[in-house]
Amino acid sequence: MAILEPGRVCVKLHGRETGRKCVIVDIIDKNFVLVTGPKELTGVRRRRTNIKHIELTPIKIDIKKGADDKEILEAIQKANQTEYLKTLIK
Repeated sequence: MAILEPGRVCVKLHGRETGRKCVIVDIIDKNFVLVTGPKELTGVRRRRTNIKHIELTPIKIDIKKGADDKEILEAIQKANQTEYLKTLIK
């Protein structure tokens, strides 16, 4: 089972970004996390999201808590996950 942690790739389940993949940047509290696409890659902008509105995947990229979008993009490329994050889940 996937663990809620910074660097975990997840899929948005609700809202205008439904089906797009994003990366958890920080854990705000027991109900909310900060996620980003980054926007240039997946179309998901950096925002607070309820954990009930995301589905965790088994993929984790190596980033530090609170990393900026540039660092996250580099980590995604290093982990060879660019194409996976671009694909939409229907």
